[in-house]
Amino acid sequence: MANDNTKFLQIKDVVKDFGGYRAVNHVDLDIAKGEIFALLGSSGCGKTTLLRMLAGFETPTSGQIILNGVDLAGMPPYERPLNMMFQSYALFPHLSVWDNIAFGLRRDGLPAGQVAERVDAMLKLVQLGKFAKRKPHQLSGGQQQRVALARSLAKQPQLLLLDEPLGALDKKLREQTQIELVNIIEQVGVTCVMVTHDQEEAMTMASRIAVMSEGRFLQVGSPGEIYETPATRFVADFIGNVNLMDGTVEEDEPDHVVVASPDCKHYVGHGITGTLGMPVAVALRPEKIHLSADRPAHGDYNCVQGTVEELSYFGSYTVYRVKLPSGQMLAVSQANTSRQREHDFTWGDQVWAHWSQTAHVVLTQ
Repeated sequence: MANDNTKFLQIKDVVKDFGGYRAVNHVDLDIAKGEIFALLGSSGCGKTTLLRMLAGFETPTSGQIILNGVDLAGMPPYERPLNMMFQSYALFPHLSVWDNIAFGLRRDGLPAGQVAERVDAMLKLVQLGKFAKRKPHQLSGGQQQRVALARSLAKQPQLLLLDEPLGALDKKLREQTQIELVNIIEQVGVTCVMVTHDQEEAMTMASRIAVMSEGRFLQVGSPGEIYETPATRFVADFIGNVNLMDGTVEEDEPDHVVVASPDCKHYVGHGITGTLGMPVAVALRPEKIHLSADRPAHGDYNCVQGTVEELSYFGSYTVYRVKLPSGQMLAVSQANTSRQREHDFTWGDQVWAHWSQTAHVVLTQ
């Protein structure tokens, strides 16, 4: 009997040991039908090993992997109702685009009429119909990537696995292709698990993300949850840019915390149920900070004076690095919403950095 759609793919207490090294360490996860889920982490964190266990290329040391109610244990890769798209695309150079997409269908013994119908539908989906007779080397990187996707989807898998799907593309093409890829996957309605070390790729493409480190999930949530309310210092630092300011708890109430750090006092609009005096870190994103020449009216909390040490102009925004009295550097990102700002700060200027009570998060680990 099939599971409900919220537990379409179940990873239950999965462990993978290689000799004395534990690559995946007691991982639990439920993925919903139709979801695009990203495993995000740096090299060696265990994300690719977990993907290979889903594909059947590695066998779990212990635990279960269940897809649509069926335990995949002992099922070889070619029998699993899933397909995997590799970073290299692995297209056959001597075959045309049409024949590359048809390859797996022919191997499965589908009648020629069904093969032609399915391939033509896939070419239409990825908008490559006019390139059907070309060889892979006659296509751009983005087009090759779409052929590989069409080939992966042609067999109508229940689960699509993507291993660094856009890693071979340059930055501009990667950004453009991210949206195309998501649109195609959502049109088909296939459940997708992707592995990436690129945080922007995960944030853009996935409906949920698991941040991995040393074989464990540190946090699982939507891109917004992971970015705005990171659970640990590692997650805060790994996703986007962040200022981490160490301090100790001076007040802890259900609706706020006061943290004393070397440069200022933080009034944070949420409680942590901690203990007074405990060491914590305050995570503050650069775009949540405002700069002014004068001390803000709410000058007791959430503000600090410093000196502009560096600035970088990126067109739509400018990043300032402000040196605080303790010597810590505070990154501040200011949107360039008008051609001329009231205060155009430059190197050596004394500035006040300030932020609201909802701008930052207290981290206890």
